[in-house]
Amino acid sequence: MRSRTIEAVAACALFALGAAACGKSGGDAPSSSPSPSGSAAAAPPGSGPVTLSYWASNQGPSLEDDKKVLQPELDKLEKQTGIKVKLEVIPWSDLLNRILGATTSGKGPDVLNIGNSWSASLQATGAFLPFDDAALAKVGGKDRFIPASMSATGAPGQPPASVPLYGLAYGLFYNKKMFADGGVEEPPATWAELVAVAKKLTDAKSGRYGLAIMGASYTENAHFAFMFGRQQGAKIFEGKQARFDDPELVAGVKQYIDLLSVHKVVNPSNAEYVNDTQILKDFAAGKAAMLMIQSYAATAIEQNGLVRDAYGVAPIPLPDPLPANGKRVNSHVAGINIAVFEDSKHKDAALKLVAFMTSPEEQRILNAAFNSLPVVTEAYADERFKTANIQVFQKVLAETAESMPMMEETTQFETLVGTAMKDLLAEAASGKAVDEAAIRAKLTKANQQMVSGK
Repeated sequence: MRSRTIEAVAACALFALGAAACGKSGGDAPSSSPSPSGSAAAAPPGSGPVTLSYWASNQGPSLEDDKKVLQPELDKLEKQTGIKVKLEVIPWSDLLNRILGATTSGKGPDVLNIGNSWSASLQATGAFLPFDDAALAKVGGKDRFIPASMSATGAPGQPPASVPLYGLAYGLFYNKKMFADGGVEEPPATWAELVAVAKKLTDAKSGRYGLAIMGASYTENAHFAFMFGRQQGAKIFEGKQARFDDPELVAGVKQYIDLLSVHKVVNPSNAEYVNDTQILKDFAAGKAAMLMIQSYAATAIEQNGLVRDAYGVAPIPLPDPLPANGKRVNSHVAGINIAVFEDSKHKDAALKLVAFMTSPEEQRILNAAFNSLPVVTEAYADERFKTANIQVFQKVLAETAESMPMMEETTQFETLVGTAMKDLLAEAASGKAVDEAAIRAKLTKANQQMVSGK
């Protein structure tokens, strides 16, 4: 899912399946359930033209930007089929709470977007229509979707609880002028080269650093723990048994924390950044030479004044050589899925909306607008997806991305390990030494919390 998820959702990531939505945890108080007018059961079947309710996740710089992109497309669907869609764009800070409230009240929308790392946890609530063979056939069949994106649609061995809508992957954004001024001719190809380049381009006295990170974002931290842990050979879980303090995950987390604590190529103030707003500004302003972030960031980078030709994108470098049992993983399978509520009174119409949104034509339009990646192969024939930067992300998603574990416990991993990393980065920013033992101690505590459920 997108990294701009706000930390107000943190408490809800530990939700017990079937529990009500979490209350306010900083920021705006999310609604525990939608209004009756937005429920799937608002209009009885057979009473005239079908009106579907659709909760869309916020993909663009603002809710209004999303509406400007989506509404004309939904109007097309109405012209083609007579199906009217009542659109609501929901910010990431509210989305999970709204969904959880809907799963317990039964008053959800007909169709909704979900972060794909929530797929298995939400699937276990039983609130979503399973995409069995018959349902998949109604949306064009499983084979037209990119396999990597389909891997993040629910628990293995069960019909998917959703299908992919927008693809995302991590990459390394770099400022071409800063590279040229520093005598760096090419983006780094190995992790050691990345650290060396970041050091070369860091000048703390002038407020310029090699990298910028979202150190206070538990979700972002957890993504890097997963990626770098897999590079080191970490398993994260053995069955359902948490392995957060195994040496391999400790090494992966240390790889990330060291950027601030040891290599000092990250501004200590980054330990307080909860979302991407400031790091995107820093990158566009030349205060950070590199960012490790998902493909959607291109829109905001350009809105902050850095023109498209002024930056490049490369895969996040891997250790060379890889450690024993290490995997070539430099992104998780990020993205947004689309699902249908089981309680919808208009399932056939809802599946027509899903088929429309994932059709090649709409995939080209929507993903181009949101700087995301099509999830159906046919859409890549469009020239808009043949740029060098997009092809980097496409290759990463297809070849070196791995799905987060599709199991109910993944949300707890994200919260516990991501929060432990947040604390470690804060300690490093304050000048405290953060060594392997300190990292292991934090991860052992997270592992114990996972086992005890506290």
